[in-house]
Amino acid sequence: MALLSEHVENFLHYLARERRFSARTVDTYRKSLSKLLAKMPEEAELKDFSTEKIRAFVWDVRQKEKLAVTSIDLHIACFKSFGRYLVRSHLLESNPAETVPMPKRPKRLVSFLSQKDLAQEKFPEIENPTLPLIRARVLLELIYGSGLRISECQNLTWSKIDLSNRQVRILGKGNKERIVPLTHDFVRWLNAYKLKLTEENRWASPNSPVFLNEHGEAHDVRTLRRDIHDLLKSIGWEGKASPHVLRHSFATHLLENGADIMSVKEMLGHSSLATTQVYTHVSAERLKEAFKKTHPRA
Repeated sequence: MALLSEHVENFLHYLARERRFSARTVDTYRKSLSKLLAKMPEEAELKDFSTEKIRAFVWDVRQKEKLAVTSIDLHIACFKSFGRYLVRSHLLESNPAETVPMPKRPKRLVSFLSQKDLAQEKFPEIENPTLPLIRARVLLELIYGSGLRISECQNLTWSKIDLSNRQVRILGKGNKERIVPLTHDFVRWLNAYKLKLTEENRWASPNSPVFLNEHGEAHDVRTLRRDIHDLLKSIGWEGKASPHVLRHSFATHLLENGADIMSVKEMLGHSSLATTQVYTHVSAERLKEAFKKTHPRA
């Protein structure tokens, strides 16, 4: 009989190969399941993946390790996903993690830049820009202009970009494909980027990654994150300077300017409307603040 650790490895392989989860997400799942295995017998079997063991794990990390609610939430979500995989694989009749409650997470509004922060005049033209500077502008237009995740930018190939129709085909989380529009500025900066790549002899085939390093491989996510960080800091942004903040800004600004929430959901690649609704809460909170500050009877 296979050990529980072997089932875990099969599950992680399934996430990477069949569900096409990012390496970072698979690594997060690996860490959670390894932490659970570490609290079980050395030769743990499938029967050890039980509701009682999972509840004991949650109690332990909450009471003894004082783990943050968000971290506990991620662990439980991982166990639930693993349990569903075992049921689908006909290894278990029911999911032991299904009845384990998720901890209540404190409500926290997402951070984002205002429309004024990202106005065109904040990004003056640069004479003789370097490849990293041009790459950062292309990334800006993909994330703030089209709502892509940083992992989706990293995996993007030239063949997925349709400049004639100004749209890009994205393979997102859960192997779900979506098509999103591209901005005029993206087209302009992409042409400059192509020219710079050609000058540095990095131009490759249509199936090559757009963000290609000197070895002909896709840039690592850390490099692309640094590009965005440096770009946002260069315009004087003092908040968190990350790609996800730009994605939050993309969604928030669309809703503020009248986009319907279902369209925003599709462009972001969310599987659940509840995930997108956080941005309506953001807009509502901003309206409340404006009301309090400006209405004479507030």
